[in-house]
Amino acid sequence: MTCALCSADTPLTDTPVPGGPDGARAALCATCAEQITGTPDPDHWRCLASSMWSEDPATQVLAARMLARLSDHDWARDLADQLWLDDATRAWAGNVPQDSGHRDSNGVALAQGDTVVLIKDLPVKGANFTAKRGTAVRGISLVADNPAHIEGRVEGQRIVILTEFVKKRG
Repeated sequence: MTCALCSADTPLTDTPVPGGPDGARAALCATCAEQITGTPDPDHWRCLASSMWSEDPATQVLAARMLARLSDHDWARDLADQLWLDDATRAWAGNVPQDSGHRDSNGVALAQGDTVVLIKDLPVKGANFTAKRGTAVRGISLVADNPAHIEGRVEGQRIVILTEFVKKRG
């Protein structure tokens, strides 16, 4: 297999593509995976001229996002002008979640709507039950003014959970 973006024939990492369907991923080489979030080398990204035509929506989204980041280069603007995406994929490409500072126990960024798993039994104050280790909490909400807190529903109760006691699933 080769990298979904640059076609490098090197070891690949299964990389999540945020902002879209749960589980959306692309197989990327270390260089592409690093530059997606870091400082891009414009010469490396000329490969988008071919990968932007992929039939895989996750690859299309990554290509569109990188072209937008490189829009100060004429060649990237030209490619972005040629890129056609269906409405859902275009919306996904523009839906880049902002890092809220919420991180799970392993330091992985959490986003609104993620699913997390409790890593220890947690007594729930005022509800007379214990949320058991291994419980999946789906569709979490981020507490805007406190990155150490998330909210989720456990046993029908909406509770606040400390991020240090959860692990992102997925």
